[in-house]
Amino acid sequence: MKICCIGAGYVGGPTMAMIAHKCKDHAVTVVDINQARIDAWNSDDLPVFEPGLDDIVRANRGENLFFSTDIDGAIKEADIIFLSVNTPTKTYGVGAGRAADLRYVEKCARKIAEVAEEGKIVVEKSTLPVRTAESVKRILESNCNGRKFQILSNPEFLAEGTAMQDLEAPDRVLIGGDQTPEGLAAIQKLVDVYAAWVPRERILTTNLWSSELSKLTANAFLAQRISSINAISALCEATGADVDEVAHAIGTDSRIGPKFLKASVGFGGSCFQKDIYNLVYLCEHFGLPDVAAYWNAVIEMNDYQKHRFSRRVLASMFNTVSDKKIAILGFAFKKDTNDTRESAAIYVCGDLLEEQANLAIYDPKVSSEQIHKDLGIDSANPYVTICKDAYEATKDAHAALILTEWDEFKALDYQKIYEQMQLPAFLFDGRNLLDLSQLREIGFEASGIGRG
Repeated sequence: MKICCIGAGYVGGPTMAMIAHKCKDHAVTVVDINQARIDAWNSDDLPVFEPGLDDIVRANRGENLFFSTDIDGAIKEADIIFLSVNTPTKTYGVGAGRAADLRYVEKCARKIAEVAEEGKIVVEKSTLPVRTAESVKRILESNCNGRKFQILSNPEFLAEGTAMQDLEAPDRVLIGGDQTPEGLAAIQKLVDVYAAWVPRERILTTNLWSSELSKLTANAFLAQRISSINAISALCEATGADVDEVAHAIGTDSRIGPKFLKASVGFGGSCFQKDIYNLVYLCEHFGLPDVAAYWNAVIEMNDYQKHRFSRRVLASMFNTVSDKKIAILGFAFKKDTNDTRESAAIYVCGDLLEEQANLAIYDPKVSSEQIHKDLGIDSANPYVTICKDAYEATKDAHAALILTEWDEFKALDYQKIYEQMQLPAFLFDGRNLLDLSQLREIGFEASGIGRG
């Protein structure tokens, strides 16, 4: 078959690369209106950083994996069309700040209706609110002119930083579609694509609405666990308990399990906050205000944790960071990705800049341009310096804040860092990455979330 994916971002690019890698008989084309992004996918400097992605793209690009701006041509030729475009939170009109902005999904549906010369299987890959498929279906059916379209929901469950592992060995692949003979046949076609490498028992099939809602629910539950342990971390600090020990103790309960119980500065990324806001809006829309308030509290706790970290830095440093140099180690929202969307570092840096701190920022994969954009400043801003490594960032610094759990931060020579910092030297481990007791032996005023 010929497969087309509209959208060459963090989901579309890696997912299609894996399908091309595992399904040599299928021709996979990723299209996007952004010429610079497509040029990057066709270069040696991919726009998305994921461990293992570069090797897979290089092995298949030009063989059965293609990146193009010819959207019309790809739609005409494709048997299956994936929609993997951005669905940000609305910033205007009804539902602003909560509802998903579906303008790009709708534009894709209208483009398919305009260009396709025959019926297609259209697959929602973007994270969408429940019943979005109904809108896509109405657009296509209103302009079908005898063509038959089938709409499927195939939400992504990959995690940035481990996307290629998640794609190669997923916990599950979820495919939802109409429970009609035509819908079931379309579901089977997509099942056959994934079955080339995913065990059949891990490929789940449902109706459309269950599939759409499952993605939002999964992200909401994961975010809820993070906010829950972060709430407990505040109590640990107040009582002298160790949040890592508490998390380990409750994680050994088979009913709870150990995953997503790591206290931190707060969760970030493109999905968790956006999807929970979407869930809140849906609950309000369907007349469930108490349910909406429950899920909104997960976001409120996450915001509280970010600003609590900033306040703790300020309080520890004699209630002033004005004119002090603060090293920021890590700017991506998690390790092994260059994605900064909703990164806790953005909020912490914003708080510190309001206090007139001088920030020296280092991240292994995030560009200086992206950092300046996220902080809403230009490159000439005198309060922010982008550094080439952690040692440059911490030289003459009064404090260092670890905000991303990059592996390289574990291997730093903290004795050397301590010796080149201003004394007393403060180190705040917002990701619980280091052994703070050993750092205190060196002389650091060391602090981690929930660990005193």
